[in-house]
Amino acid sequence: GEQHGHINAVGFDTYLKLLEEAVRELKGEEAPLEVRTSMNLALDLRIPPDYVAEERQRLRAYRRIGEAHDQASAREVLDELSDRYGPPPQAVSDLVEFSLLKSLAGRVGIELVERRQGYLNVKFHPESRVDPGALMRLVQNTAGAQFTPAGVLRVPLDGQAAPAAVLAVLRGCIEEIATG
Repeated sequence: GEQHGHINAVGFDTYLKLLEEAVRELKGEEAPLEVRTSMNLALDLRIPPDYVAEERQRLRAYRRIGEAHDQASAREVLDELSDRYGPPPQAVSDLVEFSLLKSLAGRVGIELVERRQGYLNVKFHPESRVDPGALMRLVQNTAGAQFTPAGVLRVPLDGQAAPAAVLAVLRGCIEEIATG
């Protein structure tokens, strides 16, 4: 009865998450880093109405895409969309890639990714799982890249404007600096 009251107060999913964290803590295991990543890439990432015409179905597709946190689940969503509506246009593939990158960035410990004045600005959480050596190699090997005193990685986009190109640059950066 007491637990039921807690579940009602915080919601079932949050309750399960809190319970998992408590069990991990009691076992002496390290809790995985979970950072809510904000990404502002100034890209038009949406499902075209001519691909999924019905608004409710489009909203459902957005939700499914947002739940895709790894390549397998992304492939499943794309296969499902392909079955229902035909081959997905590039805009849908870009949206799926955005969702995957946002999830990956959160696991690595990236708080914010912003696109400004031809650069991707990547801000890290203080407990991020970034390989410092890989970060320095990325800065050294990428012309125009810098790691600011404020702890922000700035990576030039070299005129890349297409969503797929911007997302590819971001994926390359995250994968290069992630430690697992």
